[in-house]
Amino acid sequence: MSGGSRLRVTMISKACVVGAYQTKLVAIAAHEGIELTVVVPPFWREGKQRLALERAHVADYKLIVAPIAFNGSFHLHFYPTLATILRSSKPDICHIDEEPYNLATYLALRAARQVGARALCFTWQNLLRRYPWPFRAMEQYTYQHIAAAIAGNHDALQVLRAKGYTGPAEVIPQFGVDPELFCPAGERPPGVPFTIGYAGRLVEEKGLHTLVEAVAGLGGEWRLMLCGTGPLKAELQARLQGLGLAKRAQFNDYVPSGEMPRHLREMDVLVLPSLTRPNWKEQFGRVLIEAMSCGVPVIGSDSGEIPHVVGDVGLIFPEGDAGALRGLLHKLWEDASLRRDLGARGRARVLAHYTQAKVAEETVALYKRL
Repeated sequence: MSGGSRLRVTMISKACVVGAYQTKLVAIAAHEGIELTVVVPPFWREGKQRLALERAHVADYKLIVAPIAFNGSFHLHFYPTLATILRSSKPDICHIDEEPYNLATYLALRAARQVGARALCFTWQNLLRRYPWPFRAMEQYTYQHIAAAIAGNHDALQVLRAKGYTGPAEVIPQFGVDPELFCPAGERPPGVPFTIGYAGRLVEEKGLHTLVEAVAGLGGEWRLMLCGTGPLKAELQARLQGLGLAKRAQFNDYVPSGEMPRHLREMDVLVLPSLTRPNWKEQFGRVLIEAMSCGVPVIGSDSGEIPHVVGDVGLIFPEGDAGALRGLLHKLWEDASLRRDLGARGRARVLAHYTQAKVAEETVALYKRL
């Protein structure tokens, strides 16, 4: 290691433009012997959204805002000045927070090797997919030259092995939650209807039609809160209108990361009804651990990583089964003690496994093993 006992780490992460995610960086930098530099773009285009850099938690590590080429292109974006940055920061470890088949990973890995840094990358990819040239060639180059890989879910680790990667690999979530920010709110005010919530993209694969069909047959007083934007919004609004439920539904467009805890605490249950598709299945479901950290019980489909994340502290239903989901919603609606029990156990599970501090601890342990 350079600098005596100091371990110099440079991380490249477009995801860290989000302020709430930066608490992981602070937690990594707080570990003794770690000198952390983080490279981020000034913003990232996510579809039609422009996610500007939020300088929410930028103490205790060095933040470098670097220009990015092909902003918004998941596979083709890269950082033109990264080689210069690495020559200056002289890292022992280069943490490339990107998929192994992306151009950004390939170029960052080459730049890291030029300065003698050991590199690792991150993958969410939980489906065994074969990519065309040149992405297939970049992916194989990555597997041959990285010192370690981090998989965001259990299936992603299996995909790495199936594609021939034989080096060190760990299953570590990309980000945890800050339990002080995502915390319970105490007793709900009286007179508020049973609130069923969803947060995330309004897209077909998130199973929102299943959720709408489930609540359509639910009796009693309830309201539906949907936080997020996406191409399915108008269709969902029309369906709710046709069912005579438009007045029970509340749509909150894009919610800044710092405001999400307030919205979650207004929910009696958070539902993630994801649907597996030929080219996608749920990779983690971050909103699950955010809700659990707020003491909100969760219901998830059995798509992808959801059952692993929820464990035995939430309720799982077969994906696409609106009747089964309706039954679980009714069960929670009529049983306040079950809601309290699941909420408390969900919070405890997050504190044990899914805080930013825990993710940082596991990540630093991997750095030191390298």
